[in-house]
Amino acid sequence: MLAMEQFFMAHKGELAALVTAVCWTFTSLAFESAGKKVGSMSVNLIRLVMAVFLLGTLSYIRFGYFFPEGASSYQWIWLSVSGLVGFVIGDLLLFQAFVVIGARISMLVMALAPPLAALFGWVILGEQLSLGNVVGMVVTIIGISLVILGKPTKGKGLQVKYSLKGVLLAFGGATGQGLGLVLSKLGMGDYDPVSATMIRVIAGVIGFSVLFIFTGHWPKVMKALRYGAAMLRISIGAFFGPFMGVSFSLLAVKYTTTGVASTIMAIVPVLIIPPAVLIFKERVTMKELLGSLLAVGGVVLLFWL
Repeated sequence: MLAMEQFFMAHKGELAALVTAVCWTFTSLAFESAGKKVGSMSVNLIRLVMAVFLLGTLSYIRFGYFFPEGASSYQWIWLSVSGLVGFVIGDLLLFQAFVVIGARISMLVMALAPPLAALFGWVILGEQLSLGNVVGMVVTIIGISLVILGKPTKGKGLQVKYSLKGVLLAFGGATGQGLGLVLSKLGMGDYDPVSATMIRVIAGVIGFSVLFIFTGHWPKVMKALRYGAAMLRISIGAFFGPFMGVSFSLLAVKYTTTGVASTIMAIVPVLIIPPAVLIFKERVTMKELLGSLLAVGGVVLLFWL
């Protein structure tokens, strides 16, 4: 018992990162199911509103205040832009990808988010890209391509096995998440990560609210709120994502290196395969399993070479 306790204490950062990956797996599946019932746009806004209350509660327990305090105008501006890019644009595309091609393939394409974040960090923040970073990006792209591309046919070349629209939506989600992460780093500085996340979520809620005014989507949101089965799934997704996922990811980064935490948290494309097969009855080939492992391996190389 003592040895097990010592193991947990010595590796609490790595274990927290693993719990984060499990949480994000549950979140992806829950939002896929809810999105197919009430539409991805409604799911996006409702889960962000839930996230405000969950993050606010966590903030109140830790600091004694619900809404963010102590942020400068500079931090509010850049964190809000990050929230609009990451949540409104990125997650809007990702959640629609859940509906079109499912959570498993969408999260596989989302493995591009860390390489894209590294690329945006190079362009925007002047961060250095090593040869290892480039190799990691290439390996990740090869792994994803192995899954989504079919055998070339005579006269047609390479074929996309899954909906091209869905793949492009997922890529847009990865781009939004990668760019949003870099913008949040630009704006956060030494500000508290939970409060910074709250600012991003608030910006996301405002962004979707304005969008829905112009698109006339509010009646569909009201209808979704009355759909008990969908609301249960959205609640599960919000709990495991913005609340549990964010909390454990912060613990992971606190108690281990960012590279180790990011690598472990990037295993979602592999973790999501068993529930996708058991719950959604998806058929996963050996080629797809290999491609998923390669994509995760590329993320490992990104941080370790």
